[in-house]
Amino acid sequence: MLGLHQFADHLGRSHHPGDADARGQGLGEGRQMDNIAIISAAALINACELTGKDLAKIKVVFNGAGASANACANLYVRLGVKKENILMCDTKGVIYHGRKDGMNEFKEVYANETDRRTLAEALVGADVFVGLSVGNCVSKDMVKSMAKNPVVFAMANPYPEITYEDATDARKDVIMATGRSDYPNQINNVLGFPFIFRGALDVRASAINEEMKLAASHALATLTKEEVPEVVKKAYGGQEISFGREYIVPKPFDPRVLTYVAPAVAKAAIETGVARRPITDWDAYKEELLGRLGASNEIARTTIEKAKNRPRKIVFPEGDQVKILKAAEQLVDEGLANPILIGKAEKIEKMIAENNIDKTGFTIVDPGTSDKLDFYAEQFHLLRQRRGLTLHEANNLLTNNRNYFGCMMVHMGDADGLISGLTSHYPETIRPALHTIRLAPGIKKVSGMYIVMVNKKVYFFADTTVNVDPTAEELAEIAILTAQTVRRFNIEPKVAMLSFSNFGSAMYPQSQKVRKAVEILKQKNVDFVFDGEMQADTATAPEIIPTQYPFSSLKNGANVLIFPNLDAGNIAYKLLARIGHAEVIGPILMGFDKPVHVLQKAAEIDDIVKMAALAVVEANEKNGK
Repeated sequence: MLGLHQFADHLGRSHHPGDADARGQGLGEGRQMDNIAIISAAALINACELTGKDLAKIKVVFNGAGASANACANLYVRLGVKKENILMCDTKGVIYHGRKDGMNEFKEVYANETDRRTLAEALVGADVFVGLSVGNCVSKDMVKSMAKNPVVFAMANPYPEITYEDATDARKDVIMATGRSDYPNQINNVLGFPFIFRGALDVRASAINEEMKLAASHALATLTKEEVPEVVKKAYGGQEISFGREYIVPKPFDPRVLTYVAPAVAKAAIETGVARRPITDWDAYKEELLGRLGASNEIARTTIEKAKNRPRKIVFPEGDQVKILKAAEQLVDEGLANPILIGKAEKIEKMIAENNIDKTGFTIVDPGTSDKLDFYAEQFHLLRQRRGLTLHEANNLLTNNRNYFGCMMVHMGDADGLISGLTSHYPETIRPALHTIRLAPGIKKVSGMYIVMVNKKVYFFADTTVNVDPTAEELAEIAILTAQTVRRFNIEPKVAMLSFSNFGSAMYPQSQKVRKAVEILKQKNVDFVFDGEMQADTATAPEIIPTQYPFSSLKNGANVLIFPNLDAGNIAYKLLARIGHAEVIGPILMGFDKPVHVLQKAAEIDDIVKMAALAVVEANEKNGK
């Protein structure tokens, strides 16, 4: 049985390599080009509906004649576009009958009878442009020469064939899509993989045929016309989103894509006879899909899509670790962050070469040779001079301790956040941050949170890492910080203040401390649901509160658990991780003015990427973006 990625690649091997195109190299070409074809076909369906264009009559021009272009053209023909109405261009111009230079059997498929020889000539009167080539190869004049209500899919990355600004300036009636997240109508592979292939796997399809691809395209097109849920709007800054010229494909974050696309693909597989395990209960299948997606994947998708809206500079003090280098490469590839690697430049460069890592987008900083070392030392000395630190000691500490140097970069605004802890103990990472980075306004203590996913549910535990025996006031502050953090994942916090007592059932100083914290939250008029003091089972078993404590505001159970001390919080998350086989993400530090997060020792590359994305989202939130 093939895995999801293997299955997608296997299905893609029937396609030819063709010319090098901007979206088909080194990215899992099989699934990449099918995804682009399916998603752009959905966009084409909706663009034609909005403009009143007939698929059978539109004239389509492709720039880029590689595998992705052929996959798109083939699917467009299945949609109803006439083959004779497609002009395909490569680096040598229009592909036409009789051309000899640079031709192959795959290009011949879309060689048409035409006297047009250049891309500019091909675009005159065209209804649709599909760019799968290189940036800035289409001019404003070319767009002006197109037919009324032109449709432009400029999908080269990171620079589209024509910028959104230039295209919309050239034609007010243009419908524009790109591969970028910072403009409307992003044609993004997140919409396709794994959802498109999920349905094929679930019915044990022997192949992915054109009918299944068409079904996926129509499902995406249909979803675009549905009312957009608030969770999606929140992920994109609360903007109003509805079907129209600036919304012709679903947003990459939209969680409904899974339950629209996978069943559509599965049904098409069954109807065309390639399914070896038919599905009979479609409602049950949709529930199964949501369970498979999992809370951790959903949280990760939310964070990553938010981070793409504005990447930030994230500093990694452990810049000479292979996992950090590979995570940095992924952060750049996915447009999530601009990594700053601290360490000896020669050593890092050697590791990059040995591991075949693309260093494009990296910044390498060696504290010992940095032209900012003396300045940072002076500023660090100012911060700590009344705590026994001399200027000489400050300089020595920044030269030899990369966590301190990285924290000073964040403090001085040369980096937006810091990720460390892969090779060091927790105190070694957090201490430099506490000595350099300010607390957020109004915050008195830093605290730590873990995301805990168990039994298909997600919980947020705090404080699990910092405060040994917090006061009632500190517990209230921890609850507020945790609720704010939870909302970054587009989840509404429901907070339980935990104790061994249920609403006064055991009156001891320890439980009364929690009871007082609840009263403080009430006085602060916080904007989230909370209650306590309560036992852990009361907080997490929804059936207990309605029957035994109907007065409580937590009617359906809590998803945020605030522990009375570090013993309880730390023990709880570790037991769930070890004995309960829960998945945990963290620790996520809360309370700093700028994001600092600590990796668990031996964290995997994916964990590093997630934490860096979270730091980007937090930095954008703190900067009002």
